[in-house]
Amino acid sequence: MHEEEALNDNHPGPDRFELDQTRRDRKHRNATYAKRRRIVLKYLERKHGRFQDFSQKHKTSFRYIFWGILLAGYLAVVIAACALNFHRALPLFVITVAAIFFVVWDHCMAKYEHRIKELLSPGRRFLDSHWFWLKWVIWSSLILGVVFWLIFDTAKLGQRQLVSFGGLLVYVILLFLFSKHPTKVRWRPVLGGIGLQFLLGLIILRTGPGLMAFQWLGKQVQTFLEHTDAGASFVFGENYTDHYLAFKYLPMLVFFTAVMYMLYYLGLMQWIIRKIGWLMLVTVGSSPIESVVAAGNIFIGYTEAPLLVEGYIKDATRSELHAIMTTGFATIAGNVLGPYISFGISPTHLTASVMSAPVSLAVAKLFWPETETPKTTVKDAMKMEIGDSRNLLEAISQGASASISLVAHIAVNLIAFLALLSFVNSALSWFGNMLDYPQLSFEIICSYIFMPFSFMMGVDWQDSFMVAKLIGYKTFFTEFVAYERLSKLVDLRKEAGPKFVDGVQQYMSIRSETIATYALCGFGSISSLGLAINTLTNIADFRRDDIAAVAGRALIAGTISSFIMGCIAGILSSTPVDINCHHIFENTFASGLPQNTTDVVSCCQSLLSSTVAVGPGEVIPGGYHSLSSLKTCCELLKPSTLNCTWIPDQL
Repeated sequence: MHEEEALNDNHPGPDRFELDQTRRDRKHRNATYAKRRRIVLKYLERKHGRFQDFSQKHKTSFRYIFWGILLAGYLAVVIAACALNFHRALPLFVITVAAIFFVVWDHCMAKYEHRIKELLSPGRRFLDSHWFWLKWVIWSSLILGVVFWLIFDTAKLGQRQLVSFGGLLVYVILLFLFSKHPTKVRWRPVLGGIGLQFLLGLIILRTGPGLMAFQWLGKQVQTFLEHTDAGASFVFGENYTDHYLAFKYLPMLVFFTAVMYMLYYLGLMQWIIRKIGWLMLVTVGSSPIESVVAAGNIFIGYTEAPLLVEGYIKDATRSELHAIMTTGFATIAGNVLGPYISFGISPTHLTASVMSAPVSLAVAKLFWPETETPKTTVKDAMKMEIGDSRNLLEAISQGASASISLVAHIAVNLIAFLALLSFVNSALSWFGNMLDYPQLSFEIICSYIFMPFSFMMGVDWQDSFMVAKLIGYKTFFTEFVAYERLSKLVDLRKEAGPKFVDGVQQYMSIRSETIATYALCGFGSISSLGLAINTLTNIADFRRDDIAAVAGRALIAGTISSFIMGCIAGILSSTPVDINCHHIFENTFASGLPQNTTDVVSCCQSLLSSTVAVGPGEVIPGGYHSLSSLKTCCELLKPSTLNCTWIPDQL
């Protein structure tokens, strides 16, 4: 029995043999598969390596092909749009041409800069050798040009422009007299900055294409910001406009800030800032760090703009620190345009007033001239990092999150300042009541303090007190409050209601509104002073004493810079009503055409609002219009503020 079992163990049966054979076949197949797999992987690795080498070798060509296809497609769309309707596609055409020009310019300067310098060197040597007498010829020509222009402009539009020009000269003289170093003033940045600002204003306010371009730009900004309504209505409900400021205006800041972060991630914002900074560097003659920060203030505000040159603040001169703070106080950032436009302020003038960087640099260099040698070079100042966002969506999210502090800052400041204003007015009324003057208020005090400044900007005498009140709101509180009050005055004028109620003026002329829009366009207020100091000290804490020393003068310089912007607007301001009403009245009233057209009504409203009526027979029409035009307008509109029978038939 045991011998049989042992024999069976030594000689396995057919099932056991087949199982072993199956295992050996499986191992052989696995080995063959693994060998083939290694061969395939090595083959793929070789092909992948060759593909990588080929791609690396021709990477530039592939990039050119990719962008060439995209560019060709884009140009095809532009050409098709222009062919279908050129007038409709004109903005797209202009933007495309400008972008192509700057891209080609950057490419040529990067590749052929030395050749261009060599090509222009003979002209540069000629200018250097003859600059002593050439500069006198240039300045004399410019002065004569301004004088003749003022003569012809005054003959055409009246003497109000001369008041604004005189105010500009007075502000420049005052800044020079109270300058930190009057004997060290370099006049090229001063005259260059004011001249560049005047040129921009001339293009915007006095040329048809310039005015149309900024009107179009203002409308596009307004339309763009209205897309905020989609997010606001989803979050706060369809009745979100019931709380207009909190749920309509402030969400615009969130939307715009998110877009700015997106453009910053893409590198477009840095590119635009570099171009504007380079333009001011060349024309105004400011230092590189000042030019970059001034350009940045147009888009991102006075607390973020210094971060563009964060690494160089520690080496900035005191004059440069003063200029950095001045440009911040003298401008407003693009991200706050939305609320102001929604208030009803003219988007054209708001968009134009944002570009007040040149005149702010001029005022800064006049009020605190440079006495040291700037250490930051152009190449260093133009270096800007792209940002720490890893992708586009993260950049948008970071922008929306970053706006929380801005929205909260504006909201709590409005609550605090308006509550404080109410308390101050109540206290002043209580104090004035003891002197039989219960109408004493903060507004009345400001109207007398700032009235000379507003009048020097060219504001009509009867409107100068109202503009002075707005300047007081902006200086002691914030420009947000000032623009909100200005919007109410604009609405009252558009309603064409009584200009005086119980002896109190209700609204201003269009010219005064325009000047006020530019004069209020700046962050320069006492409430902003501490935030500006804190921003710079966080960047360079060991410069705290220098920053505190220049801050007060920078606030004054920023405020005066806004006033000079108002003067330039007053010199150049000539609304269509002011220019064309004489011709409209002549053509309409003499020819018997319909008198209820929009142009006629607008001209009549402007004429009636500027007319001074003392009594019967003592009526002085505004705007150098005739008494017959005034009488016809009075009979057409039948205003409650003027008795039409007081108007004589002739002088």
